[in-house]
Amino acid sequence: MSKETLVLLYGGRSAEREVSVLSAESVMRAVNYDKFSVKTYFITKKGEFIKTQEFTATPAEDEKLMTNETVVSEQQIKPSDIYEEGAVVFPVLHGPMGEDGSIQGFLEVLKMPYVGTTVLSSSVAMDKITTKRVLESAGVPQVAYTVYIEGEDLEKVIAETLDKLSFPIFVKPANMGSSVGISKADDELSLRSAIDLALKYDSRILIEQGVTAREIEVGILGNTHVKTTEAGEVVKDVAFYDYQAKYIDNKITMVIPAEIDDQVMSQMRDYASRAFRAIGGCGLSRCDFFLTEDGSIYLNELNTMPGFTQWSMYPLLWENMGLAYPDLIEELVILAKEMFTKRESHLI
Repeated sequence: MSKETLVLLYGGRSAEREVSVLSAESVMRAVNYDKFSVKTYFITKKGEFIKTQEFTATPAEDEKLMTNETVVSEQQIKPSDIYEEGAVVFPVLHGPMGEDGSIQGFLEVLKMPYVGTTVLSSSVAMDKITTKRVLESAGVPQVAYTVYIEGEDLEKVIAETLDKLSFPIFVKPANMGSSVGISKADDELSLRSAIDLALKYDSRILIEQGVTAREIEVGILGNTHVKTTEAGEVVKDVAFYDYQAKYIDNKITMVIPAEIDDQVMSQMRDYASRAFRAIGGCGLSRCDFFLTEDGSIYLNELNTMPGFTQWSMYPLLWENMGLAYPDLIEELVILAKEMFTKRESHLI
């Protein structure tokens, strides 16, 4: 039986490019090479496409993918050169220019099946402000927030924030993930500094009420028929779960399944499914919740391309449900081909 080709796109132009490399290296080792061969393509921080390794068997433990520090410019190709008839693309890309609908649109133009959500649902979920507004309309609870968009009256937004929210307050770039550019503000001065930092990453800023809460996450898988996992909990060894703590220092542990009431678990899974459908999701997502001390549930964000590193929550959540990492990848490929066929059939 001939093998299917799985194309891994990794790297990218966003500040989350390092996470992408770690995710792609984990995926390339977890693939069932009895069924797949893997071709990898690196997108540099400048947006160049570089042809990298191909694998027909599980790579050695010391095998590393190309990064911006080891890029071989002579291997640069045209982006369209990734096309291969019958291949499925796994865009293991996080953040802007990878998880925001841009690469999804490119792949649809190429007529290639790809793992993950569509152009619209990717772009909606990538923008934290738009996500909140869509999920509010679907009856999914959110923490209180205000919004600053570059060019608006900053003083008016500061005044509105101080009136509506109380410290601590979290300030987030609307279109960034993996905790990049997020700050905690404990007073007006630090609030202003946090907005300045967030503006380095985006022109749309979400200003959100801080809550004392446990961080609970639910995995989502499916197209028309949506499945959810039991929830897992992120237990932090630091006060603020930022990019450094999450990916560099790895100062977190995970409890799977989370030690929460069955009714709370069921409600979170229902909210996750409802949110996924509200944005038009398909393929996969990870739904992140806050669970406060008084039992209130708030949906924090939908991550349409969650991390796939060896310590990432998403594959571990499905492993807890009995779906091993290699089988999860295979299921994602099946869902990608299913959605591709459906999209093509709609082009009457």
